[in-house]
Amino acid sequence: MDNVILITIITLSAVGLISAVILYFVSQKFKVYEDPRIDEVEEALPSANCGGCGYPGCRAFAEATVKADNLDDLYCPVGGNDVMAKVATILGQEVPEQKRIVAVVRCNGTPEHRPKVNSYEGPLGAATSCAMESALYMGETGCSYGCLGLGDCVAACDFDAIYMDENTKLPVVREDKCTACGACVEACPKDIIELRTLGKKDRKIFVSCVNHDAAGPAKKSCQVACISCGLCYDACKFDAITIKDNLSYIDFEKCVLCRACVEVCPTNAIWEVNFPPRKPKPEKKKVANKTEKPIEIKTEQPAAEKKAEGNDNKQEKTEE
Repeated sequence: MDNVILITIITLSAVGLISAVILYFVSQKFKVYEDPRIDEVEEALPSANCGGCGYPGCRAFAEATVKADNLDDLYCPVGGNDVMAKVATILGQEVPEQKRIVAVVRCNGTPEHRPKVNSYEGPLGAATSCAMESALYMGETGCSYGCLGLGDCVAACDFDAIYMDENTKLPVVREDKCTACGACVEACPKDIIELRTLGKKDRKIFVSCVNHDAAGPAKKSCQVACISCGLCYDACKFDAITIKDNLSYIDFEKCVLCRACVEVCPTNAIWEVNFPPRKPKPEKKKVANKTEKPIEIKTEQPAAEKKAEGNDNKQEKTEE
């Protein structure tokens, strides 16, 4: 009995030892080398895993930066230029500094400008959402392109960078918290949210409308809709404005923030953000020309009066 137990123990030990040796050689044969810099880059990243960089997570982005020949096309919007500078230092590369990007809500259809024509309640017992309402019908107003106001963008944001305004019923972006991850852009079924770069002093100019209807229907459904009149296109001297499908669009890469388009827009569809208030234009005073002489107007007497006056003069001479 004791021999059986001893043989069993020896056999199991031998099988385990042989298996361990085999597994060791197999693991060495198929071992995948991983660059240790991937861990260093991942530690430098903000660990948001938001997907704003175009990769499913920070680990995947770190792997891409290590494998890339340069960092020109790689950027972490959450960390910004400071984090990318750290990544470049770890990898011994240089990274170009990029302008800050924020989300912009391209709709100004407040209840004052875009009144409701119906009311949406949603399915019984189900939570309402922009995606659900958009799938069912055009919305509660006459504009089928504008914001639905149910806050899908707010729910998608992990950084508390967007909220719904109670008065305007529109989403508002907190620029100081926005990381340009693009989650709100993906969540909006109406595509009214866009990622745009900020100009000097965080200023930006954009068309706050996405309505592609003709001028009449667009103006009827919303008082501040773009009517594609072309005045902004004519006013822009930098080819930054294009008009397509009854809608004007301002290219933020070409825009120099001159505000010429804002002044000529008849519906106030173009917004200027973070600009100082405009100074009132002084009225031109009319100054009279001192060198001008007053004009004397001579009126001719009728012929009968002239004749009578001549006869009177003759009588005076004869009496003398």
